[in-house]
Amino acid sequence: MDISGSGTPYAASSLSRHAAGCPCPACQRQTATVAANVGRNRAGESLSRAEQQQLSRLQQRDDEVRRHEQAHLAASGGLARGGASYQYQTGPDGQRYAVAGEVSIEVSPGRTPQQTLDKARTIRNAALAPAQPSAQDLAVAQQAARMAQQAEQQLRASDAASSGSVQQARLQRAYRADEPLPSGLLLSTSA
Repeated sequence: MDISGSGTPYAASSLSRHAAGCPCPACQRQTATVAANVGRNRAGESLSRAEQQQLSRLQQRDDEVRRHEQAHLAASGGLARGGASYQYQTGPDGQRYAVAGEVSIEVSPGRTPQQTLDKARTIRNAALAPAQPSAQDLAVAQQAARMAQQAEQQLRASDAASSGSVQQARLQRAYRADEPLPSGLLLSTSA
């Protein structure tokens, strides 16, 4: 299952593996190229007003998408299957800008009802982590809520079964030891 939406904080230049200011030669070359071509198209010509507006919208969308996906990753509690993946659009300056993204989350049940409950809560928190969850995020949060509800039911059933055996053990001890029966117990007889 994927948590989809929009967001992670990277520069529009998409220095995907390194941060701005990284000293490695590849990042330095890319940073220099981006800085030299700000406001220019692939041919090195100045961008028109319409292209500048389109570039501004793409840069803003790229920031939103990357922030959104980073929020999912930060709240995933280790359930993310790798990092975020993005769909890109090339801007009038020749650079690629993220316009959509997703984070794949592991959603199988835990080994125990308690583990499943904890996992469902983490999934729900990851789905709702961005400031503006998408429709897909809300659907994942609902699925996680159902998963949590089922785990809670299993926990209650398990607690009821174990408390029943505790009462049964008390009754057996009381019967053998000729002790008075504990108060508050209901005994049933069947014909």
